[in-house]
Amino acid sequence: MNEFTENPVWEDNFDTDGLPDENRWDYQVGGTGWGNNELQYYTRADVDNARVQGGILTIEARKEKLLGKNYTSARLVTRGKFDFLYGRVIVRAKLPAGRGTWSAIWMLSTDNKYDSSHIPNNGEIDIMEHVGYDPGQVHSVIHRYNSNMGLVAYPESITKLSDFNTAFHEYRVDWTPKYIKTFLDGKETLSFENSGKGWQDWPFDQNMYLLMNIAVGGSWGGLKGIDDTVFPAKMEVDYVRIYAYKQ
Repeated sequence: MNEFTENPVWEDNFDTDGLPDENRWDYQVGGTGWGNNELQYYTRADVDNARVQGGILTIEARKEKLLGKNYTSARLVTRGKFDFLYGRVIVRAKLPAGRGTWSAIWMLSTDNKYDSSHIPNNGEIDIMEHVGYDPGQVHSVIHRYNSNMGLVAYPESITKLSDFNTAFHEYRVDWTPKYIKTFLDGKETLSFENSGKGWQDWPFDQNMYLLMNIAVGGSWGGLKGIDDTVFPAKMEVDYVRIYAYKQ
């Protein structure tokens, strides 16, 4: 039996050209490094960094100076527009290539009800992460207190995808009270079960929201330096669909 609704409870097919739909998306803005020593400034509602055209959302990282940073990009979030407790998320996307890029489709808790000193302690689900210096190695990672503190290993999968930047692929997560599973084009890549041992191991019982972004450099994306010839670097998104969990 399918544990999720047949039809999405939230979706964006990017049917209207221009800026992303302000009823569905907000932006996280700034050049603080975002806890990872990232080098980009995330802009708000700038078509150079986030735009819809021809049914595709493009998130674009650019080599340009802004407010003390040498790169700009966008980080789109559903926070304040839509969050949810359990569900299936499917994002069909084409990823950027190039050394120094760090693209992600991921989820964070909305209210951080457990340990606000380190946001991933409240749960972070990386549906897809890709760093340009390691092309075609697509990561799915689950963060929580026990792994962030080094008490246990991070649940992680790495899937080889040769055409990550030339073809669209479906990146998916299924999140229920019992498990979190990630999928690439419908094939399961990672499974993490609720141990029942408290929030330190399973903080995933609170509302979460979706994020999509391209970072530049940073503690992971910048490990092998940055190739400035790869910019502008683009992540293209065909659709985002979120299905409810049948409680």
